[in-house]
Amino acid sequence: MINKYPLWKYLLIITVVVMGFIYALPNLYPDDPAVQLTGQRGSVQLTDTELNKAAKALDRAGISYFGQSVENNSGLIRFKSDADQLKAKTVIQQALGDNYVVALNLAPTTPQWLVDIGAGPMKLGLDLRGGVHFLMEVDMKEAIAQRNEVYISEIKTLLRTERLRYRRITRDDGVISIRFKDEELREKATFLLRNEFADFTQVEREADNSFYLDLQLSEEAVRNIEDYAVKQNLTTLRNRVNELGVSEPIVQRQGRNRIVIELPGVQDTAAAKRVLGATANLEFRLEARSDSNTLDTEEYPFRNNPNRLATLERDIIITGNSVSNAQSAFDENGVPQVNIDLDSQGGKLMNRATRNNIRRRMAVLFVEHKIKTTVVEHAGEKVEKRTPYVEKHIISLATIQSALGNSFRITGLDAPGEASELALLLRAGSLAAPIYFVEERTIGPSLGKENIELGVTSVQIGMALVVIFMLAFYKVFGIIANLALTANLVMLAALMSMMSATLTLPGIAGIVLTLGMAVDANVLIFSRIKEELNNGMSPQMAIHAGFERAFVTIFDANLTTLLVAVILFAVGTGPVKGFAVTLSLGILTSMFTAIMVTRALVNVVYGGRQLKKLSI
Repeated sequence: MINKYPLWKYLLIITVVVMGFIYALPNLYPDDPAVQLTGQRGSVQLTDTELNKAAKALDRAGISYFGQSVENNSGLIRFKSDADQLKAKTVIQQALGDNYVVALNLAPTTPQWLVDIGAGPMKLGLDLRGGVHFLMEVDMKEAIAQRNEVYISEIKTLLRTERLRYRRITRDDGVISIRFKDEELREKATFLLRNEFADFTQVEREADNSFYLDLQLSEEAVRNIEDYAVKQNLTTLRNRVNELGVSEPIVQRQGRNRIVIELPGVQDTAAAKRVLGATANLEFRLEARSDSNTLDTEEYPFRNNPNRLATLERDIIITGNSVSNAQSAFDENGVPQVNIDLDSQGGKLMNRATRNNIRRRMAVLFVEHKIKTTVVEHAGEKVEKRTPYVEKHIISLATIQSALGNSFRITGLDAPGEASELALLLRAGSLAAPIYFVEERTIGPSLGKENIELGVTSVQIGMALVVIFMLAFYKVFGIIANLALTANLVMLAALMSMMSATLTLPGIAGIVLTLGMAVDANVLIFSRIKEELNNGMSPQMAIHAGFERAFVTIFDANLTTLLVAVILFAVGTGPVKGFAVTLSLGILTSMFTAIMVTRALVNVVYGGRQLKKLSI
């Protein structure tokens, strides 16, 4: 019998449409503004005690909140408005101190039964939802200082190799001073260093019965180091964002020494802030001998026991910059560790240092650049003052049993979370210079609420016009087409939610285009049915012929458009990709609804009946 589907096909269509409605439902539940709290390091635990302390601070400040909770070492406090959220962040940070990260977030309100089946709202781009905005500043002074430390180590090695004895090497405000006992040694060193370190300008002077050679980086060399520091930090931050799995982030340079990071709709902004802002690095140094010159040594505490100290050589074997891969794991006793792989140069330096120092102890020094935030009065207003400082702690001090190569492990970490975080930072790449948060805020839609409302309104107007057109021209068939069109929009939203696709304002344009293409398929089918009726064909045969003969035309038209959408997605970026995603998914859903759903509804209304005419 024509125009009748078998039962299994009806059930399949109903199942697909119902599942579409279910997985599109989370988009009806907007997120709450929230503040998220986590420890500054993975080993710092956050409990109800800290959350209650934050809540009491909010009560004293007269800021209303609701829905506080602690889960997976992360606290969340919800607010009714963005204004309360922004005020609360400063109050909570002052109450908890610098051991905790306080970050702005958006807390989902999706019902638990939808979460349990894997349903969630679609991600919205920066132009629709906004997100978190970080403005970070690269410490150029420290970048130069770190580079000078590397130069000092290389200069020492070179002078020792050439047997040019020096009394002392110091660094003061960008100037490296080498002290010699006589002029002849200084002259030889001047000639040697002029050839090996062309980036320095040299100045000879005498003082305190000694002969000094002062080295200072040229302006061009300073600019190159600063430019490299920003570019390297950009690359590292992009890698860290990729590790976080944020869709369509913005990481770009701003001015001479600043970097802007915008993360649309991330679910864990506290973790993002901790990972992005972490300037943790490693230094591998030998423990100093008992007869070492005190000027060539430094004393550091252990991380897990600050009262225990060890004296290390100033010379650094390698840093975390030489790490090519890092993975967290557990040793044979279940203690967290990080397995390290070095690049070829790092492996050579490590092998050379350990080969010649078997039975000596080598330390792994954990270096963190931090910011201490205090609130001070300025012009009658309270403002935050940020003071950078450096913390260095020993996390491991072990005896070298044999020469090490490109692979080894680091132990002495407090918790698995800390091991995972350290591995992530090393794997993503070390920062070329410390970087600090200058500004953090939630950002509204970049095109403004008015334009967003216009975008949504355009979808509503477009659909309304399509509905009116179909009802006016095709009557009962128009009602069927409108029902299929509604199912199309719902299934498109469900697919984007299930695939975690990002909806942008250009994506809304893709949805509007999808409406036109979806109804265009129905117009082709219905026009064909009308044509067959005018040619004298019976209503049932006209319906059958209309769907069968219009299919090839619809398929060809949508296939070519789908190929264009795929190409746009492959070569485009940002907004172009957003348009391509909604267009391509819309083509697939419109093909299904215009052919399968519309045909099923027509079959239910007209199939198996004796018809004299059609309402079309």
